Amino acid sequence: MDRDAAVRKYTKLLENCTLFRGISEAGLFDALQLLRAEYKTYQKGMFLHHAGEPLKKFGFVLSGAVQAMTDDPDGNRMIMANVIPGGTFGESLCYLKIKDSPTYIRASEHTEILWLSLAELYGEPAPQDARARDLRRRFTAMLAERALTMNRRIQVLSNITIRDKLITFFTHAANRAGGRSFTISMTREDLAAYIGANRAAMCRELSKMRDEGLIEYRRNHFRIIKFEKNS
Repeated sequence: MDRDAAVRKYTKLLENCTLFRGISEAGLFDALQLLRAEYKTYQKGMFLHHAGEPLKKFGFVLSGAVQAMTDDPDGNRMIMANVIPGGTFGESLCYLKIKDSPTYIRASEHTEILWLSLAELYGEPAPQDARARDLRRRFTAMLAERALTMNRRIQVLSNITIRDKLITFFTHAANRAGGRSFTISMTREDLAAYIGANRAAMCRELSKMRDEGLIEYRRNHFRIIKFEKNS
């Protein structure tokens, strides 16, 4: 599949993104031309970006899922973000032109990506084209949304107990889903890495929460029954 075919296939998904919301189909192709959009596919486990390298483009996930990760001082993997279709990653690294970021990015399943460049939006001299100025404004709004996402992550990590971390994470997931039932796109190992917990200890806590009637779950589908935080 080439880039234009992928864009036509995933037009609805792209139109839900802050960067493209409200743009006509013709305007969408113009915007992607300005962003030098490049379509690529990755198999599960393949790396999209390695730590210590500059990220020259940021990504939009068309299908599959990717994880942005880093390692703690002891070498343990920490998941900074789990990005599913319709989501973007690497915006800040690309915008700030960070050369030695510790972040690495990997496909957690077969994944289709649109890589997007900021060169036309933030080059010298500043663009005079109205479309480029509009895309710059939209990109700024995306960065603001990313800051809110990171704030939710901080809320999860700031809890002391595994139960409280899970409750905060599940509450955010339920709010995004608009109800008490939701599906997450992470394995148990990935979820443990995301909330900063030992996998075995987290699984024991999940079982306790289910036995106590706080949640129900089957594989990656969860339903909140009631929540009681540890005192």
